[in-house]
Amino acid sequence: MKHLLSICDIRHQISPLLEIADKFKKNQMEENPLQGKTLAMIFEKSSTRTRISFEVGMNQLGGTGLYLSTDDLQIGRGEPISDTARAMSRYVDGIMIRASKHTDVIELAKNSTVPVINGLTDLEHPCQALADMQTIKEHKGNFKGKIVFAGDGNNVCNSLLLICAILGMDMAVACPVGYEPPAEIIKKATSMALESGAHLEITPDITSAVTDADVIYTDVWVSMGDESQIKERIESFKPYQVNEELMSMAREDAIFMHCLPAIRGQETTAEVIDGPQSVVWDQAENRLHAQKAILYSFLK
Repeated sequence: MKHLLSICDIRHQISPLLEIADKFKKNQMEENPLQGKTLAMIFEKSSTRTRISFEVGMNQLGGTGLYLSTDDLQIGRGEPISDTARAMSRYVDGIMIRASKHTDVIELAKNSTVPVINGLTDLEHPCQALADMQTIKEHKGNFKGKIVFAGDGNNVCNSLLLICAILGMDMAVACPVGYEPPAEIIKKATSMALESGAHLEITPDITSAVTDADVIYTDVWVSMGDESQIKERIESFKPYQVNEELMSMAREDAIFMHCLPAIRGQETTAEVIDGPQSVVWDQAENRLHAQKAILYSFLK
């Protein structure tokens, strides 16, 4: 594996990566496998779980994580990202980047001689999707059920759609018209679903989508970069709030997931996210174990 820019880049490694993540969680892996290795962590956007999981993960694996905001780097003053990649590759063993534009991450990887890991872009969030699948497997035992993503067809939704298509898990995206995942993501997911047998659906009908759902997943209605659309987004997404009434339409043993941060009273209610069906804290913890699996596999 060279780079992890999209979940499709690890299409044939997802199961092994989940096994490694599980072993890390159970402390069954070798100690300090990345001794002497250094990961540059570039952040164009603020972060809690991504920064902590990668920095702590590198430390626990025996390596070093370098936090670098764009204010710390010359790209913040106009240096081409290609030049940054060429220079940085001479110093470190891997680069993780949390960027605004997916095209910038592609450009970084194109000019890097070390692995580049997508920590989030406007198009995908593959690291989150891997941790999500680890969480679903822990709570459901397999990927035979149905996951419903309620709300914005954003980067998290995109990576979930792709990974479900790869693993053969049914998925419905319930969103208002105009907020669907990009056509390119739907096309890729549909193609892979034909091979795995997954049933994928994009629908504005939240009620039909959540019927018999095993997992209900949501994310904030206003992502970083969408602040100018706050009023119209909140109005559009109101019918898609995951509340107790919506959860009652799913299977009795359905679980609730959220990639965090969450805004109680908008995309979900306190009763749901803090309730007995919520697995968001297991999900958040698994970011660490999934990230360690990725780092181990890409940098060792």
